[in-house]
Amino acid sequence: MRRKGGRRGGEQNVEALLDELYTTPPADFVARREELTAAVRADGRAEDARLIHGARRPTLAAWAANLLLRSRPEESRQFLELGEALREAYRALDAAGLRELSAQRRQLVSALSRQAAQLAQEAGHRLSDAVRQDVESTLLAVLTDPDAAEQWAAGRLHGALTPPSVFPADAGPAEGASQKPPRPAPGPARTRTAAPPARAKDELAERRRERQATRLAAARKAAEEADQRLRARRAEQADADAAVRQARDRRDRAGQQVSAAEQQLHQAREDLRRAEHEQRAAEERLQEAAGDLARAEQEARRAAKEVDRLAARAE
Repeated sequence: MRRKGGRRGGEQNVEALLDELYTTPPADFVARREELTAAVRADGRAEDARLIHGARRPTLAAWAANLLLRSRPEESRQFLELGEALREAYRALDAAGLRELSAQRRQLVSALSRQAAQLAQEAGHRLSDAVRQDVESTLLAVLTDPDAAEQWAAGRLHGALTPPSVFPADAGPAEGASQKPPRPAPGPARTRTAAPPARAKDELAERRRERQATRLAAARKAAEEADQRLRARRAEQADADAAVRQARDRRDRAGQQVSAAEQQLHQAREDLRRAEHEQRAAEERLQEAAGDLARAEQEARRAAKEVDRLAARAE
């Protein structure tokens, strides 16, 4: 794939655009692909536009696997390294070691599969059991098949990967790993000149066993570290879940308080409207009473004057 050198400001490398495209949910993949193709073609980058337009829409399982790789880069890198170490160690492990590593392998695949499902759900897509099985199948293929590991590491799967029909862990020790070499057929007695090659072969076998033991130790250490990281992530997730529950409780309580305050405010406004109405009615009655008082005072003054006038005549 051709890589562009100096681009005009604002233009993204086609590799980055493809990485973004393959983490786009499958339902939006085609629309986003056409949008990117048109934008790149408008910039005069015909070859990049052709590459983007040729991208195949991933299945839901492939998209979840791509999303896991991009969203958990450190864990994905360690998973790839573990797969490489396991594949190297499987070539010469004994049956007990194979069973132990196989159990650890299944545990790690299951944990990463759950993380992929959680990432997909956070992106708005719940994975069915069948799709989750495809994700696990892809992760198993990554551990057991170097070609599958290379495809996943690119982050642009468009379909689920299938592991080999027989895993190295299920096939038993590799030939010559823990089995005793076949006893040589009877024949003429060996001369002393045959001893040095035999010692060289023994030394070679010893060095091979040492290398195998080193690889096994490295694989076990990688598996233990991955298991420790898994437990740490589970603890972090449990803490995050507890924090979310506490925040939801606080939100619910605050909502109830707001609702009660709104009801109190509504009642207070109703009381205020009634009080204002009663105040206006009382003011109107006060004005009427004041008018009546003024008229009564006038009548009283007129009556007093009439009394005075009549009293003066009587004298």
